Amino acid sequence: MKGAVLVVGGAGYIGSHMVRQLQQAGYAVTVFDNLTSGHRDAVGSASLVVGDLRHPADLAALFAPPRRFALVLHFAALSLVGESVVEPYRYYHNNVAGTLNLLAAMQAAGVGRLVFSSTSAVYGNPQRLPLDEEHPLLPINPYGRSKRMVEEILADAAAAYGLRSIALRYFNAAGADPAGGLGERHSPETHLIPLILQRAARLCAGETAAPPLQVFGADFPTPDGTCIRDYIHVNDLCRAHLLAAERLLAGACTGAEVYNLGNGAGYSVLEVIAACRRVTGRDIPFTVVARRPGDPPELVAAAEKARSVLGWSPAMPALDAIVATVWAWMEAGRGAQEGRGKGKSI
Repeated sequence: MKGAVLVVGGAGYIGSHMVRQLQQAGYAVTVFDNLTSGHRDAVGSASLVVGDLRHPADLAALFAPPRRFALVLHFAALSLVGESVVEPYRYYHNNVAGTLNLLAAMQAAGVGRLVFSSTSAVYGNPQRLPLDEEHPLLPINPYGRSKRMVEEILADAAAAYGLRSIALRYFNAAGADPAGGLGERHSPETHLIPLILQRAARLCAGETAAPPLQVFGADFPTPDGTCIRDYIHVNDLCRAHLLAAERLLAGACTGAEVYNLGNGAGYSVLEVIAACRRVTGRDIPFTVVARRPGDPPELVAAAEKARSVLGWSPAMPALDAIVATVWAWMEAGRGAQEGRGKGKSI
């Protein structure tokens, strides 16, 4: 084994894929998760500690001897933009105060390396595209502001305490592990691609009475009026986290570093629906409704820094290929069943 690492939020969608990659790379993995949105079975053979970042006693027990971690990867966060607008206290309490509790527990245990799951939402409405790491940080919703606050805390911690951290600002995670067993199982589901494909699965099952999907806004300043996002396969995302972890463990990171993760190509909501139609062969209906609060019109990444410093590049950049991994997972049974009949929206 290479060493012991802690994955906070490792029972969730991205975290569980990260656990699998870490184990395949030879690390001994412990998962810390409160299981409010994660799944116990997604952890696999990794050690699971059930607890909450908002409870310092849970963290003290997690870091107590004989456990000793070389590195922490932090995925646990509330992440719904619209929800953050109406429940900002909840987001700051969980995402900011919870992370401060984690950092204090790490410091007390002498753990000085962290990979932090950040977001493109820290940029807000783009002043230029594609977005690079030097773009001003002007988030337009509490979710993005909570992540920006944590990045600022990490920079302060590097200066004051010598904490070494890498924050990865990624764009829209999507896809399922082609090896099987892992995919998106949010309840309720909020991500675009699985929502569309859940509707396709219901059509394949002969369910025609379900309401059409909802597209939030067709009046954005984009070519077809719908939001444009940069989609990155979850395994590509996790491989970047693995490279970041190895950079930290090698001592190459000397402070608080930040990197964008994205494919550098944006797709509108209508283009994603078209890709899902191609992959499934189904004419998936939708209806346009009003915009959601806090949604920027377009987010596309410039990820040259991650390519040059981390040595990372996406192995699955094509949208149809990303969609196909989700559809294969749903056709295997699990995703389609969990999404059926819940009246989801885009």
